Amino acid sequence: MNSPAEPTDDRRPGPAPALPLSGADDRSAVTGKRRIAFAAYADEERMPGLLVLLRSLALADPAVCEDFLLLHPGLPDSALDAARRLHPRLVPRTAESRLDVFRATGYDTVIALGPGMVVLRSLRPLLSLRFGVAAVPQPAPGGGRTVRDEGLLVIQRQDVTDDLLDTLARGGEDVVDRALTRAGILEALGAPYDFPAGRLYDGIPVPDSTVVLHLGEDPAPGTPAHEARARFELDDAAFRAAYCALPGTTHPEMLLHCALPFPEEGRAPVDLVRRVAEVHRQQGRYEEAVALLTAAVADRPDLPRCQETLGVSLMALSRYEEAEAHLLLATVSPDFAARAYGQLARLAWLLGRTEDAAAYAREGLDADPTDGNCHAWYVRTRSATAPDEGPADEQLAHVALFADGQENAGDKVLPEAVRMCFGPDTGPARWHERSVHRLVDGPALEELNARRGIVVGGGGLFLPDTAPNSNSGWQWNIPDDLLVRITAPLAVFAVGYNVFDGQRYRRERFAESLRTLVAKSAFFGLRNHGSVDRVRELLPEELRDRVRYQPCPTTVARHLDPGLDDGVSRDDTVLLNCAYDRAGLRFGHDYGHFLAETAAAVRAVGERAEVRYAAHMPADEKFVHDLRREHGIALPVEPLYLFSNDRIRELYRRTRLVIGMRGHAGMIPFGCGTPVISLVSHPKLAYFLADIDRPDWGVSVHDRALGARLAERAAAVLDDHGAAVADVHGRQEHLWSVTRANLAELRDVFGLPDPAPRGTRVPGPRAAEPARGLHLPDTRTK
Repeated sequence: MNSPAEPTDDRRPGPAPALPLSGADDRSAVTGKRRIAFAAYADEERMPGLLVLLRSLALADPAVCEDFLLLHPGLPDSALDAARRLHPRLVPRTAESRLDVFRATGYDTVIALGPGMVVLRSLRPLLSLRFGVAAVPQPAPGGGRTVRDEGLLVIQRQDVTDDLLDTLARGGEDVVDRALTRAGILEALGAPYDFPAGRLYDGIPVPDSTVVLHLGEDPAPGTPAHEARARFELDDAAFRAAYCALPGTTHPEMLLHCALPFPEEGRAPVDLVRRVAEVHRQQGRYEEAVALLTAAVADRPDLPRCQETLGVSLMALSRYEEAEAHLLLATVSPDFAARAYGQLARLAWLLGRTEDAAAYAREGLDADPTDGNCHAWYVRTRSATAPDEGPADEQLAHVALFADGQENAGDKVLPEAVRMCFGPDTGPARWHERSVHRLVDGPALEELNARRGIVVGGGGLFLPDTAPNSNSGWQWNIPDDLLVRITAPLAVFAVGYNVFDGQRYRRERFAESLRTLVAKSAFFGLRNHGSVDRVRELLPEELRDRVRYQPCPTTVARHLDPGLDDGVSRDDTVLLNCAYDRAGLRFGHDYGHFLAETAAAVRAVGERAEVRYAAHMPADEKFVHDLRREHGIALPVEPLYLFSNDRIRELYRRTRLVIGMRGHAGMIPFGCGTPVISLVSHPKLAYFLADIDRPDWGVSVHDRALGARLAERAAAVLDDHGAAVADVHGRQEHLWSVTRANLAELRDVFGLPDPAPRGTRVPGPRAAEPARGLHLPDTRTK
């Protein structure tokens, strides 16, 4: 087992590199997410062995595909072509020897293999290791055990010291063993992870438990070791076919690498085409998905699963009429009818056909009465009636994500907080509500232009895969030709750039829509400086200065709601929240580590206060189930997704501390005057903490000492709670100052009267010192 080690270095938001227009969004320096790579050293003589290794690595666990760092002595680029055909993430690098895997490679964890190895079982357990250098000690010729220089190694780069590198540089026999022994960082692995073929005497078969078989020299023909290697001596076509035929989950990048291009002669298997199309869809390449599936389903109405995927992909391209036709074909199958009807209900609702949406949802419930998606759409649409609104010229139009039912609690509180910035009346007399996801067509544009102004936001609307559409490339479903025809004053207010670390999406359509939006807006304010920086990168020079900072209004709730009395007594509780949407992007290979470390923190904090779980969505409750199953800890749950906005704010106001992973599990309690600790799994949490000059209020979910850090910081808050609350109040002052200045400008933009005095004067920070650096003018580069 790995032993404790020193905490990781703090990773704080810094200047972001320029954004490419496609590919993965890498913000690991902000989130602390580990960069992991396999590695091997090969010269020209060892290249055939490397190809065997690459094939075995892919076939042993088809769901794993990390970067493969190929160290070589300076081979010509053409010598690496065969390896590139086998792996989509090959990273060639010139090196003097295999020992260069210990040096700075740009990766946090490196799993060093060798051309003399074949992988027989999954290496996934090695991806979860976090401390030291793991290896299999082998019997030494003179007795005892030693780590062989050519053996498998799992290297945690932060444990590699200059002294260890000096030892390696001096060389000599068994230099790796001497270096690791001297540094005291060897973590012993079990024999199956580096099993020497030399131990297979007299035709003994390879043990079933073997994970990595270390062949060394070429094994003699006919031996079990030779047969194990021969399984992976395949030509490219045979390897690709073998990978695509594997059952279970495959890695999306490796599947595309092996499946494409499809052979020109004959049709590829329909299921393989659908799997490839689904990868394209999940990664935002909707045109490619549609092209593949259109050919696959031609004259084949009997392929409901393909019809459904095609319909969803067409919807993402805003080709709604075609999407509806294919989704209707998918409803023919009882196995897919409910799911397809759920998508049809969403499509009809996007187009403003509320009655059709209710009818489709009812059809889905008839097909499967237990289908949750159809039930949610039926409840939303069956009795939808337009509220009694005030005169249009006295209203502001509000374009936002309006959550209902059991949807995200943060998305319920946020729209009301936005409206409270403009006055105490947040109802239909003052506001015309327009869901950001519904298509803006000609009649909808007329409704918007009839209002005295349009407010878009807040929330993380700059996200490509929530209700995707090709009209804008982000969540507001408005074509550019209608956006430019907006005549009412337009304000983008407290919107966030919400792309996850490692998320793939195409930025071309988004960047085009963004330029049009910024040019059209009378006010363009983003909720953190991280979003400001990221959006400016996508704009031409002449538009960048129009992007400014506008904090999320939930963070200044004390200044908006006179009912939030700072003097109320608090419950002796600590609230915990986690999030599971896009879990692979949040946790990488560290979920087991996160769960164990958080369990330790819950036990420690539980000695000082009652720990309760705040679920913003039903899916958030996965943490409670996992914690009880894996660590025997049961937490009471507060289902915030069932609460009113007032009750949510009241809960967060009365607790002593919130440890939260969702953005609004930090911003809402902060706005209510409650201390917070953020579990950083998304850049936006680090961005917010940087804005309030409190990066130490966040801990990465990947932090090796996560449990100890959480317990220590929670104890500090609980032991001096008055000072912690005063610090929160002090942090709010800058956010409120910025918001107040922006609102003064917006009142002029919209022609609004000055706000009436609120019922209760909101108290300012009490024992807090002036916020360090936050009352100074903004000196950021524009």
